[in-house]
Amino acid sequence: MRKIGHEIIVVDGGSIDDTYQIAEPLADKILLTKSGRANQMNFGAKSSQHEILLFLHADTFLPTNAANLIIQSLINKQKWGRFNVSLSGTNRLLRIVERMINWRSCWTGIATGDQAIFVQQDLYQQIQGFPTIPLMEDIAFSKRLKKYSSPICIKEPVITSSRRWEQNGIFRTILLMWKLRLAYALGVDPHKLKKYYN
Repeated sequence: MRKIGHEIIVVDGGSIDDTYQIAEPLADKILLTKSGRANQMNFGAKSSQHEILLFLHADTFLPTNAANLIIQSLINKQKWGRFNVSLSGTNRLLRIVERMINWRSCWTGIATGDQAIFVQQDLYQQIQGFPTIPLMEDIAFSKRLKKYSSPICIKEPVITSSRRWEQNGIFRTILLMWKLRLAYALGVDPHKLKKYYN
């Protein structure tokens, strides 16, 4: 993507796994800040002057034609969107999980961070970025964006790690996610949810 003029910004939130050294030859900027996904994404976006922002988690891989798909999809009034997601594992149950995530996201207009959310810079600035909460920042961000338009749902999937599902158990992880989302919808403090999530 750098070859065709796109900027890659890596924001390290205090990792101890040599992220800086590994990313240095592959990125245009490597920024260091305090941990927290919302804080890291806002910090990276603040340093970018490009018209379109894409927020990509470290364990998620874009399709090779991602840039073209995003640019082509933003020609109408919609100013933000996300990709379908494919989980990296081979367990058949993960295929069902993928379908549930993608269907729910398109139906509700809510995207999660592992779906590679993208947004035009002017709208990002207008809604003042991600809320600085320790969990559910992607849900809250989507709700802000939904006030302006429904998301573009790109069917070409990103591939995200299924490690969490495989380590903790698929059904246990589904149940945990549903509990967290319901609790958040009922107004439970995200700081409490973060402790439960950990």
